[in-house]
Amino acid sequence: MSDGPEQLLRDHGLQVTAQRIALLRAVSAAPHATADELAADVRSHIGTISRQAIYDGLGVLVDKQLVRRIQPAGSPARYEDRTGDNHHHLICRSCGATVDVDCAVGEVPCLTANDDHGYEIDEAEVVYWGYCPPCRTAMPSNHQPPPTTEEQT
Repeated sequence: MSDGPEQLLRDHGLQVTAQRIALLRAVSAAPHATADELAADVRSHIGTISRQAIYDGLGVLVDKQLVRRIQPAGSPARYEDRTGDNHHHLICRSCGATVDVDCAVGEVPCLTANDDHGYEIDEAEVVYWGYCPPCRTAMPSNHQPPPTTEEQT
């Protein structure tokens, strides 16, 4: 948020409110956070705010493309302020840690569909699943996932 949240809201035709500013700051401070996690952060800065106000605020920010909503399988929706590119995500199967992965290969949408069925494709969503280093270390040896290609060489 190089221009500051207030200017960003104005630039997108939104009313500047304490709730929206706090939400933008919370998303920026904790990419991939859930609405409940963001609500806790917002409450710590502005006090009482309803759960519905959090969801409504996030909905407006997503609609204006100031925030991106992702929802990996089996997970609550998560929010990030990295928008306008076609990056992907890597998620730990054990702890749920989520990190950004830049575009797989090539130009947007990064992947080419075998058959586009006449659609004009402008985005591809890829989620990589695996185990983060701390979770791999904590696993009992008889439950270790297979070694990665890097570890085999």
